[in-house]
Amino acid sequence: MLYAKPVHDPATPQVIVPDQLNATSVFLDRHLVEGRGERPAIYYEGQTYTYAQVSELANRVGNALLDLGVDQEQRVALLLLDSPYFAAAFFGAIKIGAVPVPMNTLLRSADYLYMLNDSRARVLLVHASLWPTIQALRPQLAFLRHIVIVEESGTQSALDAQTHAFEPWIARTSASLAAAATSKDDSAFWLYSSGSTGFPKGCVHLQHDMLYCTEYYARAVLGIHEQDVTFSAAKLFFAYGLGNGLYFPFGVGGSAIHYPGRAVAEDMFRVIEQYRPSIFFGVPTLYASMLALPEAARRFDCSSLRVCVSAGEALPADLLRRWQDAFQVPILDGIGSTEILHIFISNRFDDIRPGSTGKLVPGYQALLVDEQGQSVPQGDIGNLLISGESIAASYWNKHEKTKDTINGHWISTGDKYYLDEEGYFWYCGRSDDMLKVSGQWVSPVEVENTLIAHPMVLEAAVVADLDEAQLVKPKAYVVLKQGIEPSESLEEELKEFVKGRLAPHKYPRYIEFRAELPKTATGKIQRFLLRGTGETVPLDI
Repeated sequence: MLYAKPVHDPATPQVIVPDQLNATSVFLDRHLVEGRGERPAIYYEGQTYTYAQVSELANRVGNALLDLGVDQEQRVALLLLDSPYFAAAFFGAIKIGAVPVPMNTLLRSADYLYMLNDSRARVLLVHASLWPTIQALRPQLAFLRHIVIVEESGTQSALDAQTHAFEPWIARTSASLAAAATSKDDSAFWLYSSGSTGFPKGCVHLQHDMLYCTEYYARAVLGIHEQDVTFSAAKLFFAYGLGNGLYFPFGVGGSAIHYPGRAVAEDMFRVIEQYRPSIFFGVPTLYASMLALPEAARRFDCSSLRVCVSAGEALPADLLRRWQDAFQVPILDGIGSTEILHIFISNRFDDIRPGSTGKLVPGYQALLVDEQGQSVPQGDIGNLLISGESIAASYWNKHEKTKDTINGHWISTGDKYYLDEEGYFWYCGRSDDMLKVSGQWVSPVEVENTLIAHPMVLEAAVVADLDEAQLVKPKAYVVLKQGIEPSESLEEELKEFVKGRLAPHKYPRYIEFRAELPKTATGKIQRFLLRGTGETVPLDI
Protein backbone atom coordinates (compact mmCIF):
# COMPACT_ATOMS: atom_id res chain seq x y z
CA MET A 1 0.00 0.00 0.00
CA LEU A 2 1.25 3.49 -0.89
CA TYR A 3 1.01 6.29 1.64
CA ALA A 4 2.82 9.04 -0.27
CA LYS A 5 1.28 12.14 -1.75
CA PRO A 6 1.88 12.21 -5.52
CA VAL A 7 3.64 15.02 -7.36
CA HIS A 8 1.98 15.96 -10.64
CA ASP A 9 1.95 18.65 -13.32
CA PRO A 10 -1.45 20.35 -13.45
CA ALA A 11 -0.82 21.65 -16.98
CA THR A 12 -1.61 18.29 -18.57
CA PRO A 13 -2.89 18.47 -22.16
CA GLN A 14 -6.20 16.74 -22.74
CA VAL A 15 -5.73 13.68 -24.93
CA ILE A 16 -8.91 12.17 -26.36
CA VAL A 17 -8.44 8.56 -27.39
CA PRO A 18 -11.30 6.76 -29.15
CA ASP A 19 -12.23 3.29 -27.93
CA GLN A 20 -11.55 1.88 -31.39
CA LEU A 21 -7.99 2.76 -32.36
CA ASN A 22 -5.35 1.37 -34.68
CA ALA A 23 -2.12 3.32 -34.18
CA THR A 24 -1.35 3.44 -37.90
CA SER A 25 -4.42 5.61 -38.41
CA VAL A 26 -2.86 8.29 -36.19
CA PHE A 27 0.77 8.02 -37.18
CA LEU A 28 0.64 7.15 -40.86
CA ASP A 29 -2.69 6.97 -42.72
CA ARG A 30 -4.05 10.34 -41.63
CA HIS A 31 -1.19 12.17 -43.34
CA LEU A 32 -2.41 10.97 -46.70
CA VAL A 33 -5.97 12.04 -45.86
CA GLU A 34 -4.75 15.44 -44.66
CA GLY A 35 -2.66 16.11 -47.78
CA ARG A 36 0.84 15.32 -46.54
CA GLY A 37 1.42 12.32 -48.78
CA GLU A 38 4.26 13.99 -50.69
CA ARG A 39 5.98 15.40 -47.63
CA PRO A 40 9.32 13.85 -46.64
CA ALA A 41 8.81 11.23 -43.94
CA ILE A 42 12.26 9.61 -43.82
CA TYR A 43 15.70 10.63 -45.07
CA TYR A 44 17.82 7.53 -45.54
CA GLU A 45 21.18 6.95 -47.20
CA GLY A 46 20.84 9.89 -49.57
CA GLN A 47 17.22 9.14 -50.46
CA THR A 48 13.94 10.74 -49.43
CA TYR A 49 10.87 8.63 -48.67
CA THR A 50 7.53 10.43 -48.62
CA TYR A 51 4.61 9.57 -46.39
CA ALA A 52 2.84 8.08 -49.40
CA GLN A 53 5.82 5.82 -50.11
CA VAL A 54 6.16 4.67 -46.50
CA SER A 55 2.41 4.05 -46.34
CA GLU A 56 2.47 1.95 -49.51
CA LEU A 57 5.46 -0.03 -48.24
CA ALA A 58 3.73 -0.64 -44.89
CA ASN A 59 0.55 -1.76 -46.66
CA ARG A 60 2.49 -4.21 -48.80
CA VAL A 61 4.26 -5.62 -45.73
CA GLY A 62 0.92 -5.97 -43.93
CA ASN A 63 -0.61 -7.81 -46.89
CA ALA A 64 2.44 -10.03 -47.23
CA LEU A 65 2.17 -10.97 -43.55
CA LEU A 66 -1.49 -11.84 -44.07
CA ASP A 67 -0.46 -14.06 -46.98
CA LEU A 68 1.83 -15.94 -44.56
CA GLY A 69 -1.15 -16.60 -42.32
CA VAL A 70 -0.29 -14.10 -39.57
CA ASP A 71 -3.34 -13.51 -37.39
CA GLN A 72 -4.28 -10.65 -35.09
CA GLU A 73 -2.21 -10.53 -31.88
CA GLN A 74 0.49 -12.85 -33.24
CA ARG A 75 4.01 -11.55 -32.90
CA VAL A 76 6.26 -10.43 -35.77
CA ALA A 77 9.90 -10.05 -34.75
CA LEU A 78 11.99 -7.27 -36.31
CA LEU A 79 15.78 -7.54 -36.42
CA LEU A 80 16.33 -4.56 -38.68
CA LEU A 81 18.63 -1.58 -39.02
CA ASP A 82 17.17 1.92 -38.82
CA SER A 83 15.58 2.43 -42.22
CA PRO A 84 12.25 2.86 -44.02
CA TYR A 85 12.04 -0.94 -43.98
CA PHE A 86 11.88 -0.87 -40.18
CA ALA A 87 9.13 1.76 -40.30
CA ALA A 88 7.16 -0.20 -42.90
CA ALA A 89 7.47 -3.49 -41.01
CA PHE A 90 6.54 -1.87 -37.70
CA PHE A 91 3.44 -0.10 -38.97
CA GLY A 92 2.52 -2.84 -41.43
CA ALA A 93 2.32 -5.39 -38.63
CA ILE A 94 0.32 -3.08 -36.35
CA LYS A 95 -2.07 -2.26 -39.18
CA ILE A 96 -3.21 -5.90 -39.49
CA GLY A 97 -3.53 -6.21 -35.72
CA ALA A 98 -0.31 -8.21 -35.34
CA VAL A 99 2.32 -7.24 -32.75
CA PRO A 100 5.78 -6.16 -33.95
CA VAL A 101 8.64 -6.98 -31.58
CA PRO A 102 11.76 -4.93 -32.41
CA MET A 103 14.99 -6.58 -31.26
CA ASN A 104 18.37 -5.07 -30.50
CA THR A 105 20.70 -5.63 -33.47
CA LEU A 106 23.77 -5.68 -31.19
CA LEU A 107 22.94 -8.72 -29.08
CA ARG A 108 24.38 -12.22 -29.02
CA SER A 109 22.80 -15.32 -30.54
CA ALA A 110 21.64 -16.63 -27.14
CA ASP A 111 19.60 -13.44 -26.65
CA TYR A 112 17.85 -13.86 -29.99
CA LEU A 113 17.12 -17.49 -29.24
CA TYR A 114 15.51 -16.51 -25.95
CA MET A 115 13.45 -13.60 -27.32
CA LEU A 116 12.19 -15.41 -30.41
CA ASN A 117 11.06 -18.39 -28.37
CA ASP A 118 9.74 -16.27 -25.50
CA SER A 119 7.68 -14.04 -27.82
CA ARG A 120 6.56 -17.01 -29.93
CA ALA A 121 7.01 -14.85 -33.02
CA ARG A 122 5.59 -16.49 -36.13
CA VAL A 123 7.56 -14.34 -38.59
CA LEU A 124 10.97 -12.67 -38.38
CA LEU A 125 12.11 -9.85 -40.65
CA VAL A 126 15.90 -9.76 -40.47
CA HIS A 127 18.49 -7.59 -42.21
CA ALA A 128 20.77 -9.58 -44.50
CA SER A 129 23.85 -8.64 -42.47
CA LEU A 130 22.31 -10.29 -39.38
CA TRP A 131 20.87 -13.33 -41.14
CA PRO A 132 23.88 -15.65 -40.49
CA THR A 133 23.34 -15.35 -36.73
CA ILE A 134 19.70 -16.35 -37.04
CA GLN A 135 20.40 -19.06 -39.58
CA ALA A 136 22.59 -20.89 -37.06
CA LEU A 137 19.73 -20.80 -34.51
CA ARG A 138 16.99 -21.96 -36.80
CA PRO A 139 16.73 -25.57 -35.59
CA GLN A 140 16.13 -24.29 -32.05
CA LEU A 141 13.38 -21.80 -32.91
CA ALA A 142 10.24 -23.61 -31.78
CA PHE A 143 7.56 -21.16 -32.94
CA LEU A 144 9.06 -19.32 -35.91
CA ARG A 145 7.40 -20.28 -39.20
CA HIS A 146 8.76 -17.80 -41.72
CA ILE A 147 11.86 -15.61 -42.11
CA VAL A 148 12.04 -12.59 -44.42
CA ILE A 149 15.53 -11.38 -45.31
CA VAL A 150 15.77 -7.65 -45.99
CA GLU A 151 18.55 -7.00 -48.48
CA GLU A 152 18.33 -3.55 -49.94
CA SER A 153 19.81 -4.50 -53.31
CA GLY A 154 16.68 -6.58 -53.84
CA THR A 155 18.62 -9.21 -55.78
CA GLN A 156 18.18 -12.12 -53.41
CA SER A 157 15.62 -14.79 -54.18
CA ALA A 158 13.74 -17.02 -51.74
CA LEU A 159 15.94 -19.68 -50.16
CA ASP A 160 13.11 -22.13 -49.40
CA ALA A 161 9.38 -22.20 -48.69
CA GLN A 162 9.86 -20.64 -45.24
CA THR A 163 12.65 -18.18 -46.10
CA HIS A 164 11.73 -15.20 -48.26
CA ALA A 165 13.57 -12.29 -49.84
CA PHE A 166 11.93 -8.98 -48.95
CA GLU A 167 11.51 -7.37 -52.38
CA PRO A 168 9.86 -10.30 -54.20
CA TRP A 169 7.91 -11.06 -51.02
CA ILE A 170 6.14 -7.69 -51.09
CA ALA A 171 6.12 -7.19 -54.87
CA ARG A 172 3.14 -9.46 -55.41
CA THR A 173 0.96 -7.85 -52.72
CA SER A 174 -1.52 -4.99 -52.88
CA ALA A 175 -0.56 -1.42 -52.04
CA SER A 176 -3.93 -0.96 -50.30
CA LEU A 177 -4.78 -2.27 -46.86
CA ALA A 178 -7.61 -1.57 -44.43
CA ALA A 179 -6.59 -1.20 -40.80
CA ALA A 180 -7.71 -3.96 -38.45
CA ALA A 181 -10.48 -2.95 -36.04
CA THR A 182 -8.36 -2.89 -32.91
CA SER A 183 -9.23 -1.16 -29.65
CA LYS A 184 -7.13 1.34 -27.73
CA ASP A 185 -6.37 -1.39 -25.19
CA ASP A 186 -5.19 -3.99 -27.70
CA SER A 187 -1.51 -4.88 -27.85
CA ALA A 188 0.32 -2.78 -30.44
CA PHE A 189 3.99 -3.75 -30.00
CA TRP A 190 6.45 -5.19 -27.51
CA LEU A 191 9.85 -3.93 -26.46
CA TYR A 192 12.31 -6.06 -24.53
CA SER A 193 13.78 -4.49 -21.41
CA SER A 194 17.00 -6.21 -20.42
CA GLY A 195 17.77 -4.63 -17.04
CA SER A 196 21.00 -5.48 -15.26
CA THR A 197 20.26 -9.10 -14.37
CA GLY A 198 18.02 -11.95 -15.45
CA PHE A 199 16.32 -12.71 -18.74
CA PRO A 200 14.95 -9.88 -20.93
CA LYS A 201 11.38 -8.87 -20.18
CA GLY A 202 8.83 -8.27 -22.92
CA CYS A 203 7.01 -5.00 -22.20
CA VAL A 204 3.53 -5.16 -23.70
CA HIS A 205 2.58 -1.74 -25.07
CA LEU A 206 -0.94 -0.87 -26.20
CA GLN A 207 -2.38 0.97 -29.20
CA HIS A 208 -2.70 4.26 -27.32
CA ASP A 209 0.75 4.39 -25.69
CA MET A 210 2.58 6.15 -28.54
CA LEU A 211 -0.17 8.76 -28.74
CA TYR A 212 0.21 9.71 -25.08
CA CYS A 213 4.00 10.01 -25.34
CA THR A 214 3.67 12.18 -28.43
CA GLU A 215 1.17 14.54 -26.83
CA TYR A 216 2.65 14.68 -23.33
CA TYR A 217 6.35 14.91 -24.18
CA ALA A 218 7.01 15.56 -27.87
CA ARG A 219 4.38 18.28 -28.25
CA ALA A 220 4.14 19.68 -24.72
CA VAL A 221 7.87 19.68 -23.86
CA LEU A 222 9.75 19.71 -27.17
CA GLY A 223 7.13 21.69 -29.07
CA ILE A 224 7.62 19.35 -32.03
CA HIS A 225 5.88 20.44 -35.23
CA GLU A 226 5.49 19.59 -38.90
CA GLN A 227 8.65 21.41 -40.00
CA ASP A 228 10.90 19.57 -37.54
CA VAL A 229 13.45 17.00 -38.68
CA THR A 230 14.56 14.58 -35.98
CA PHE A 231 17.80 12.61 -35.77
CA SER A 232 18.30 10.01 -33.07
CA ALA A 233 21.61 8.39 -32.20
CA ALA A 234 19.60 5.85 -30.18
CA LYS A 235 18.28 3.20 -32.52
CA LEU A 236 14.65 2.44 -33.33
CA PHE A 237 14.67 -0.86 -31.44
CA PHE A 238 15.06 1.10 -28.19
CA ALA A 239 12.07 2.78 -26.55
CA TYR A 240 13.96 6.09 -26.60
CA GLY A 241 14.88 5.79 -30.28
CA LEU A 242 11.47 4.52 -31.38
CA GLY A 243 9.86 7.76 -30.27
CA ASN A 244 12.70 10.01 -31.43
CA GLY A 245 13.04 8.57 -34.91
CA LEU A 246 9.59 7.26 -35.73
CA TYR A 247 6.37 8.04 -33.93
CA PHE A 248 7.29 11.56 -32.71
CA PRO A 249 7.92 12.97 -36.20
CA PHE A 250 5.16 10.80 -37.69
CA GLY A 251 2.81 12.07 -34.98
CA VAL A 252 3.04 15.63 -36.31
CA GLY A 253 3.78 15.08 -40.00
CA GLY A 254 7.47 15.92 -39.58
CA SER A 255 10.53 14.11 -40.91
CA ALA A 256 13.07 11.67 -39.50
CA ILE A 257 16.63 10.81 -40.42
CA HIS A 258 17.36 7.09 -40.30
CA TYR A 259 21.03 6.21 -39.97
CA PRO A 260 21.86 2.49 -40.00
CA GLY A 261 25.44 2.76 -38.73
CA ARG A 262 26.95 2.99 -35.26
CA ALA A 263 26.65 6.21 -33.28
CA VAL A 264 30.25 7.36 -33.73
CA ALA A 265 30.91 10.99 -32.86
CA GLU A 266 32.30 12.15 -36.19
CA ASP A 267 29.57 10.33 -38.12
CA MET A 268 26.91 12.03 -36.01
CA PHE A 269 28.30 15.42 -36.98
CA ARG A 270 28.46 14.34 -40.63
CA VAL A 271 24.79 13.34 -40.65
CA ILE A 272 23.79 16.59 -38.92
CA GLU A 273 25.61 18.60 -41.59
CA GLN A 274 24.14 16.55 -44.44
CA TYR A 275 20.48 16.49 -43.44
CA ARG A 276 20.18 19.57 -41.19
CA PRO A 277 17.97 18.15 -38.39
CA SER A 278 16.30 20.51 -35.94
CA ILE A 279 16.15 18.03 -33.02
CA PHE A 280 19.02 15.71 -32.07
CA PHE A 281 18.63 12.93 -29.52
CA GLY A 282 21.70 11.44 -27.83
CA VAL A 283 23.05 10.07 -24.57
CA PRO A 284 25.61 11.69 -22.23
CA THR A 285 28.46 9.41 -23.34
CA LEU A 286 27.92 10.38 -26.97
CA TYR A 287 27.78 14.10 -26.21
CA ALA A 288 31.07 13.75 -24.32
CA SER A 289 32.73 11.95 -27.22
CA MET A 290 31.44 14.57 -29.69
CA LEU A 291 32.87 17.35 -27.55
CA ALA A 292 36.14 15.46 -27.27
CA LEU A 293 36.77 15.75 -31.02
CA PRO A 294 39.40 18.46 -31.59
CA GLU A 295 37.87 21.81 -32.53
CA ALA A 296 34.46 20.22 -33.03
CA ALA A 297 32.54 23.50 -32.84
CA ARG A 298 34.72 25.03 -35.57
CA ARG A 299 34.82 21.97 -37.84
CA PHE A 300 31.14 21.04 -37.82
CA ASP A 301 28.05 23.11 -38.64
CA CYS A 302 25.25 22.37 -36.15
CA SER A 303 23.34 25.58 -36.74
CA SER A 304 20.20 23.70 -37.88
CA LEU A 305 19.63 22.34 -34.37
CA ARG A 306 17.08 24.11 -32.21
CA VAL A 307 17.31 21.62 -29.35
CA CYS A 308 19.19 18.51 -28.25
CA VAL A 309 17.84 15.86 -25.90
CA SER A 310 19.67 13.55 -23.54
CA ALA A 311 18.41 10.45 -21.74
CA GLY A 312 19.66 7.05 -20.69
CA GLU A 313 21.84 8.43 -17.90
CA ALA A 314 21.97 11.63 -15.91
CA LEU A 315 23.60 14.43 -17.88
CA PRO A 316 26.50 15.97 -15.92
CA ALA A 317 26.13 19.71 -15.42
CA ASP A 318 29.65 20.35 -16.72
CA LEU A 319 28.92 18.46 -19.93
CA LEU A 320 25.74 20.46 -20.47
CA ARG A 321 27.56 23.76 -20.01
CA ARG A 322 30.40 22.79 -22.34
CA TRP A 323 27.99 21.67 -25.07
CA GLN A 324 25.95 24.88 -24.85
CA ASP A 325 29.11 26.99 -24.87
CA ALA A 326 30.40 25.17 -27.94
CA PHE A 327 27.24 24.93 -30.06
CA GLN A 328 24.81 27.50 -28.56
CA VAL A 329 22.02 24.95 -28.41
CA PRO A 330 20.44 23.58 -25.22
CA ILE A 331 20.36 19.94 -24.15
CA LEU A 332 17.17 18.94 -22.37
CA ASP A 333 18.04 16.14 -19.98
CA GLY A 334 15.30 13.68 -19.07
CA ILE A 335 14.56 10.20 -17.86
CA GLY A 336 12.41 7.54 -19.49
CA SER A 337 12.19 3.76 -19.53
CA THR A 338 11.17 0.89 -21.77
CA GLU A 339 8.24 0.19 -19.46
CA ILE A 340 6.96 3.78 -19.58
CA LEU A 341 7.94 4.05 -23.27
CA HIS A 342 9.53 7.51 -23.25
CA ILE A 343 10.59 10.46 -21.10
CA PHE A 344 8.45 11.28 -18.05
CA ILE A 345 10.68 13.81 -16.22
CA SER A 346 12.48 16.48 -18.21
CA ASN A 347 14.08 19.89 -18.28
CA ARG A 348 12.39 22.59 -20.37
CA PHE A 349 13.62 25.17 -22.87
CA ASP A 350 13.07 28.01 -20.43
CA ASP A 351 13.76 25.99 -17.31
CA ILE A 352 17.04 24.09 -17.44
CA ARG A 353 18.57 23.21 -14.10
CA PRO A 354 22.08 21.80 -14.82
CA GLY A 355 22.60 18.46 -13.11
CA SER A 356 18.89 17.98 -12.49
CA THR A 357 16.58 15.73 -14.50
CA GLY A 358 14.04 18.54 -14.41
CA LYS A 359 10.35 18.45 -13.58
CA LEU A 360 7.51 16.06 -14.35
CA VAL A 361 6.30 15.83 -17.91
CA PRO A 362 2.57 16.67 -18.16
CA GLY A 363 0.41 13.58 -17.89
CA TYR A 364 2.57 11.81 -15.32
CA GLN A 365 2.56 11.68 -11.52
CA ALA A 366 5.44 10.74 -9.24
CA LEU A 367 5.90 9.26 -5.80
CA LEU A 368 9.12 9.15 -3.79
CA VAL A 369 8.81 6.44 -1.17
CA ASP A 370 10.87 4.42 1.27
CA GLU A 371 11.04 0.63 1.36
CA GLN A 372 7.65 0.48 3.13
CA GLY A 373 5.91 2.64 0.52
CA GLN A 374 5.73 5.69 2.77
CA SER A 375 6.52 9.17 1.54
CA VAL A 376 10.04 10.43 2.20
CA PRO A 377 10.54 14.02 3.40
CA GLN A 378 11.32 16.60 0.76
CA GLY A 379 15.03 16.54 0.03
CA ASP A 380 15.47 12.93 1.13
CA ILE A 381 16.31 10.17 -1.32
CA GLY A 382 13.45 7.83 -2.16
CA ASN A 383 12.43 5.17 -4.66
CA LEU A 384 10.74 6.72 -7.70
CA LEU A 385 7.30 5.48 -8.71
CA ILE A 386 5.50 6.84 -11.78
CA SER A 387 1.87 6.83 -12.91
CA GLY A 388 0.86 7.60 -16.49
CA GLU A 389 -1.12 6.31 -19.45
CA SER A 390 1.88 5.12 -21.50
CA ILE A 391 3.00 2.49 -18.98
CA ALA A 392 3.18 -1.04 -20.39
CA ALA A 393 0.26 -3.30 -19.55
CA SER A 394 2.54 -6.05 -18.23
CA TYR A 395 5.66 -8.06 -18.76
CA TRP A 396 4.83 -10.90 -21.14
CA ASN A 397 4.75 -14.27 -19.45
CA LYS A 398 6.27 -12.90 -16.22
CA HIS A 399 3.42 -12.67 -13.74
CA GLU A 400 5.49 -12.32 -10.57
CA LYS A 401 7.82 -9.73 -12.08
CA THR A 402 4.80 -7.72 -13.23
CA LYS A 403 3.36 -7.76 -9.68
CA ASP A 404 6.76 -6.77 -8.25
CA THR A 405 7.04 -3.77 -10.58
CA ILE A 406 3.49 -2.55 -11.23
CA ASN A 407 1.22 -1.68 -8.29
CA GLY A 408 -2.14 -0.61 -9.66
CA HIS A 409 -1.60 2.67 -11.51
CA TRP A 410 2.01 2.93 -10.30
CA ILE A 411 5.20 1.43 -11.63
CA SER A 412 8.46 1.20 -9.72
CA THR A 413 11.21 2.62 -11.92
CA GLY A 414 14.09 1.19 -9.87
CA ASP A 415 15.60 4.70 -9.67
CA LYS A 416 16.42 6.72 -6.58
CA TYR A 417 15.70 10.46 -6.61
CA TYR A 418 15.18 13.38 -4.33
CA LEU A 419 12.86 16.32 -4.93
CA ASP A 420 14.05 19.80 -4.01
CA GLU A 421 11.84 22.60 -2.70
CA GLU A 422 11.47 24.10 -6.18
CA GLY A 423 10.08 20.90 -7.70
CA TYR A 424 13.21 19.67 -9.49
CA PHE A 425 14.07 15.97 -9.46
CA TRP A 426 17.69 15.00 -8.80
CA TYR A 427 18.88 11.59 -9.90
CA CYS A 428 20.83 9.53 -7.36
CA GLY A 429 21.34 6.31 -9.29
CA ARG A 430 19.65 2.97 -9.65
CA SER A 431 18.36 1.31 -6.52
CA ASP A 432 21.07 -1.32 -6.72
CA ASP A 433 23.79 1.23 -7.56
CA MET A 434 23.43 3.37 -4.44
CA LEU A 435 26.24 3.20 -1.90
CA LYS A 436 25.80 3.41 1.87
CA VAL A 437 29.10 4.88 3.14
CA SER A 438 29.60 5.69 6.80
CA GLY A 439 25.85 5.25 7.29
CA GLN A 440 25.01 7.78 4.58
CA TRP A 441 23.75 7.34 1.04
CA VAL A 442 26.22 8.18 -1.71
CA SER A 443 25.00 8.66 -5.25
CA PRO A 444 27.49 7.24 -7.77
CA VAL A 445 26.13 9.72 -10.31
CA GLU A 446 27.06 12.69 -8.12
CA VAL A 447 30.65 11.45 -7.73
CA GLU A 448 30.89 10.63 -11.44
CA ASN A 449 29.66 14.09 -12.42
CA THR A 450 32.26 15.67 -10.16
CA LEU A 451 35.06 13.59 -11.65
CA ILE A 452 33.93 14.43 -15.19
CA ALA A 453 34.23 18.12 -14.34
CA HIS A 454 38.00 17.62 -13.99
CA PRO A 455 39.69 18.81 -17.22
CA MET A 456 41.61 15.53 -17.70
CA VAL A 457 38.66 13.14 -17.28
CA LEU A 458 36.51 11.90 -20.18
CA GLU A 459 34.32 9.30 -18.44
CA ALA A 460 33.88 7.88 -14.96
CA ALA A 461 31.93 5.11 -13.27
CA VAL A 462 31.64 4.73 -9.50
CA VAL A 463 30.75 1.48 -7.73
CA ALA A 464 30.98 0.02 -4.24
CA ASP A 465 34.20 -1.61 -3.06
CA LEU A 466 35.19 -3.03 0.32
CA ASP A 467 38.06 -1.73 2.40
CA GLU A 468 40.25 -3.75 4.79
CA ALA A 469 37.44 -3.79 7.34
CA GLN A 470 34.94 -4.96 4.67
CA LEU A 471 33.15 -1.63 4.82
CA VAL A 472 31.70 -0.12 1.68
CA LYS A 473 33.73 2.65 0.07
CA PRO A 474 33.40 4.30 -3.37
CA LYS A 475 35.69 3.12 -6.14
CA ALA A 476 36.02 5.04 -9.40
CA TYR A 477 36.89 3.69 -12.83
CA VAL A 478 38.18 6.59 -14.88
CA VAL A 479 38.80 7.06 -18.62
CA LEU A 480 41.17 9.94 -19.31
CA LYS A 481 41.02 12.28 -22.27
CA GLN A 482 43.18 11.57 -25.27
CA GLY A 483 46.86 12.25 -24.65
CA ILE A 484 46.60 12.15 -20.84
CA GLU A 485 48.61 9.40 -19.14
CA PRO A 486 47.54 7.85 -15.83
CA SER A 487 49.78 8.25 -12.82
CA GLU A 488 49.73 7.98 -9.05
CA SER A 489 49.97 11.75 -8.77
CA LEU A 490 46.93 12.17 -11.03
CA GLU A 491 45.05 9.62 -8.94
CA GLU A 492 45.68 11.67 -5.80
CA GLU A 493 44.79 14.86 -7.65
CA LEU A 494 41.41 13.43 -8.63
CA LYS A 495 40.68 12.33 -5.07
CA GLU A 496 41.46 15.81 -3.78
CA PHE A 497 39.40 17.32 -6.59
CA VAL A 498 36.32 15.39 -5.41
CA LYS A 499 37.06 16.07 -1.73
CA GLY A 500 37.06 19.77 -2.42
CA ARG A 501 33.60 19.67 -3.98
CA LEU A 502 31.62 17.00 -2.13
CA ALA A 503 31.12 15.84 1.43
CA PRO A 504 34.25 14.01 2.68
CA HIS A 505 32.64 10.57 2.84
CA LYS A 506 31.79 10.69 -0.87
CA TYR A 507 35.24 10.86 -2.42
CA PRO A 508 36.52 7.67 -4.16
CA ARG A 509 38.98 5.81 -1.95
CA TYR A 510 40.23 3.88 -4.95
CA ILE A 511 40.70 4.95 -8.56
CA GLU A 512 41.42 2.61 -11.44
CA PHE A 513 42.23 3.99 -14.86
CA ARG A 514 40.69 2.24 -17.86
CA ALA A 515 40.94 2.63 -21.62
CA GLU A 516 37.15 2.20 -21.83
CA LEU A 517 34.10 1.43 -19.72
CA PRO A 518 31.51 -1.29 -20.31
CA LYS A 519 28.36 0.14 -21.87
CA THR A 520 25.01 -0.95 -23.19
CA ALA A 521 24.15 -0.42 -26.83
CA THR A 522 22.55 2.93 -25.92
CA GLY A 523 25.73 4.14 -24.23
CA LYS A 524 24.74 3.58 -20.61
CA ILE A 525 27.65 2.65 -18.39
CA GLN A 526 27.08 -0.82 -16.94
CA ARG A 527 28.23 -0.35 -13.36
CA PHE A 528 27.14 -3.84 -12.38
CA LEU A 529 29.87 -5.27 -14.62
CA LEU A 530 32.49 -3.31 -12.70
CA ARG A 531 31.51 -4.44 -9.23
CA GLY A 532 34.06 -6.75 -7.70
CA THR A 533 36.13 -7.24 -10.84
CA GLY A 534 39.64 -6.19 -11.59
CA GLU A 535 39.51 -7.54 -15.12
CA THR A 536 38.90 -5.61 -18.28
CA VAL A 537 35.26 -5.94 -19.32
CA PRO A 538 34.65 -5.86 -23.09
CA LEU A 539 32.21 -3.37 -24.53
CA ASP A 540 29.05 -4.76 -26.08
CA ILE A 541 29.20 -2.23 -28.91
